[in-house]
Amino acid sequence: MSVSNASARPRHLGSIAIIGALFFVFGFVTWLNGPLITFVKYRFELNDFNAFLVLTVFYLSYLFLALPASSILKRTGMKKGMSLGLFVMAIGAFAFGEFVLRGSYPGALAGLFTIGAGLAILQTAANPYISILGPIEGAAQRIAVMGICNKIAGALAPFAFATLVLAGINKFDAQLAAATPAGRQTLLDEFAAKVHVPYVAMAAVLAVLAGLLLRSPLPEIRAEDVNATPADSGSGRKKSLAHYPHVWLGALCIFVYVGAEVMAGDAIGTYGAALGLPPSETSFFTTFTLIAMLVGYLVGLVVIPRFVSQQKYLAVSAVLGIAFTVGAFFTKGYVSVGFVAALGFANAMMWPAIFPLAIEGLGRLTERGSALLVMGIAGGAVIPQLFAALKQHFDFQLVFLLLMVPCYLYILYFAKAGHKVGLAHRATASATATAAVSN
Repeated sequence: MSVSNASARPRHLGSIAIIGALFFVFGFVTWLNGPLITFVKYRFELNDFNAFLVLTVFYLSYLFLALPASSILKRTGMKKGMSLGLFVMAIGAFAFGEFVLRGSYPGALAGLFTIGAGLAILQTAANPYISILGPIEGAAQRIAVMGICNKIAGALAPFAFATLVLAGINKFDAQLAAATPAGRQTLLDEFAAKVHVPYVAMAAVLAVLAGLLLRSPLPEIRAEDVNATPADSGSGRKKSLAHYPHVWLGALCIFVYVGAEVMAGDAIGTYGAALGLPPSETSFFTTFTLIAMLVGYLVGLVVIPRFVSQQKYLAVSAVLGIAFTVGAFFTKGYVSVGFVAALGFANAMMWPAIFPLAIEGLGRLTERGSALLVMGIAGGAVIPQLFAALKQHFDFQLVFLLLMVPCYLYILYFAKAGHKVGLAHRATASATATAAVSN
């Protein structure tokens, strides 16, 4: 047994490194959405509501593709499924770059939807994979490592985009205002070209990574073998997710969490602009949120589960989210933006805690339960779009407060009680099954 464990440890470390690289990739791609909002506002001359369709389309892809992704993974296995997800993302990145160059906003949105579709496949596979790669009690710690990879990429992405594409945006704004119609179109086409080459290059990199992943030594893991309870074995095992209320509550928790995360990360630039801060500065604000998230992951990595359980840390994070949101409401200028960025710290360990708590004990239903949770990522489409719509009619700081506080209150409920709904019944069934085996 000890020899087996010793040989498994390096294999697990290698698998964690490969999945960490995947989390880096989809962190980089996902957190480009914040500065992309500013980009499409200029490229396609849009208001905030229409520019926020970047987030709506991207995150709705998870809602529509997560369940089909679980069916795909049943056929392909997790490894081939993740490779397929990367290839779909490559197609979407290429399409986005081409349609931006041609001046088609619907086409560009279709490209973003396709990127999101590939990510839906990746997330549906990668999150349960890393959760069940070791003991479920330490899943938050493993996902925290993934989060560090994700947020390092996320912090780099908006900074790189703002430097390469949005540099001199204040001057560009003045040039557009002074240009003739023909000159304006030339300026916009040149602006679009700044995005075209990076996205085509990104498509090539994603396609190469898809091939490399397929040839990697990443082992297949059968969820029914490593994430089941005694109650789920034999003839008495549960047939559908309807028997697991905690996973449905977890999906709603993911919905409100991702909505809050996107508000703090991608919408922070729009929040800063509404405070009167210049675009040359607001285009970098997403990076500040992600740095705060990175710090949060590092803290979580140290304290979970050594000093505190993942559910208790989730509760503390929810309380911090409420406190920082209230702080943002009662302040102005850079201080208010600082509170919004600090939400990154509060949000950091939420996904790592929610996901394993919600899929615990699903056994052979793990992929489908994971798909249900990934569908909850659609909260990133709904809540920011509500913010963009409502802030046109009401004070934007009040709208921010009224959207964010209920999200954190629900997360607090899930941490305290929601993740245990049905747990007593499963524990009783497990004890009965164990007693039957011993007899």
